[in-house]
Amino acid sequence: MSSVDEAHMRSALSLAARGLGNTWPNPTVGCVIVKDGRVVGRGWTAPGGRPHGETEALKRAGAAARGATAYVTLEPCCHWGRTPPCTDALIAAGVSRVVVALRDPDPRVDGEGLRRLRAAGITVDEGLLEAEAAVLNAGFLKRQAKGLPLVTLKLATSLDGRIATASGESRWITGPAARRHGHALRGRHDAILVGSGTVLADDPDLTCRIPGFSPRPLVRVVADARGRVSPAARLFGVEGPVWIAVGEGIARPDLPAELLPLPPSDSGEGLDPTALLRALAERGITRVLLEGGGRLAAAFLTAGLIDRLAWFHAARVIGGDGLPAIAAMGFLRLEAAPKFRRSAAIPVGEDWLTEAVLQES
Repeated sequence: MSSVDEAHMRSALSLAARGLGNTWPNPTVGCVIVKDGRVVGRGWTAPGGRPHGETEALKRAGAAARGATAYVTLEPCCHWGRTPPCTDALIAAGVSRVVVALRDPDPRVDGEGLRRLRAAGITVDEGLLEAEAAVLNAGFLKRQAKGLPLVTLKLATSLDGRIATASGESRWITGPAARRHGHALRGRHDAILVGSGTVLADDPDLTCRIPGFSPRPLVRVVADARGRVSPAARLFGVEGPVWIAVGEGIARPDLPAELLPLPPSDSGEGLDPTALLRALAERGITRVLLEGGGRLAAAFLTAGLIDRLAWFHAARVIGGDGLPAIAAMGFLRLEAAPKFRRSAAIPVGEDWLTEAVLQES
């Protein structure tokens, strides 16, 4: 495949990225349709997962799609859901070639979409920018493969990893630019997860507050094993779904939220983190942003359930009597501690953002 093909696929990936946090349980897909060297149609998955990116691009292309090349970031679907299969739409539109970045692991698709296109006489090339497409839809892929969502742990700390002073003062450790970046992170995830201690201490609304940022159906999830959250908490006063993960047997009919009863962790403290993630995945969640507190972060790290880190560091030092971002984890040997590979180091205003991915053992 040529450099021109790569350029159009990169454009399709950029379009797909617009849907992050907005298409679950579906993946976010971008599509670019090119005829005689000219882009005649573009599309990406709409909020809620319908319509698909291919359908949107074909609608914009109209009759110009006949004989054109379609660049698609994920294998077109070939099964009926709430809308007809995208393979059928591409065939009916008369495209002559389809370039696909990544095969769809959904068992209803998984190569069948490509086979149908080829059977219709369409030239199909696959694997262009496959790695980039896999990173973009890592949450969808993990949910398909393991029944778990992708989890990013977001931290905002001093250089020595503290989130508050000894007196509990925490606003604001990082600056305005870092906080805006943190809200953008929320907008690119399906759900935000915090512990009940964070809700009791800070009373956050857990929304994405960026002027001009398109609305996201962000699910706010609170891990509240003992059922301590008050119905007067601010997050209940903001439109959008709230799910409260509670211990088995906990009843809170006073809360305007969906309760997720879960078993305790192996240690008996808090909820089983794997069970919590499976419950979210069963409800369609593919990408989770974990924002705290320290015990919840430690539990997920100890269980090996953090896939990515987004760590904001402010240029200040608080000291050992400050509140740590991550609670004690009990590792006696370095080799037992989770290890991450830095993927980016970005200046954000007067602060720094370090992004990292888990190194699989």
